Amino acid sequence: MLTAAQVLAENNFGDTRTGGLAGPMGLFLIVALGTVTVLLIRNMNARLRRLPDRFPPQGEPGRVDAAVVDPTEGTVGQDSPTNTPNGPQQRRNS
Repeated sequence: MLTAAQVLAENNFGDTRTGGLAGPMGLFLIVALGTVTVLLIRNMNARLRRLPDRFPPQGEPGRVDAAVVDPTEGTVGQDSPTNTPNGPQQRRNS
């Protein structure tokens, strides 16, 4: 017959010597998730920095605005490319 001390002292958790890979694998997963999170935050910050300060107002859906002008019209003879950032964007991205 088992006494209370023998029941409490019995190892019911299986063999403790096998499965030694769980600790290092858990550490690897935590480090990998942390690295991915840091890279994601850096990428999103870079994308947010490239956004303009203000967006142009949008018209009503389904309505065509006759005052819309092609922004590339008349820029054929310019020396600088049209996709260069303006002054405030250059200071903000530096």
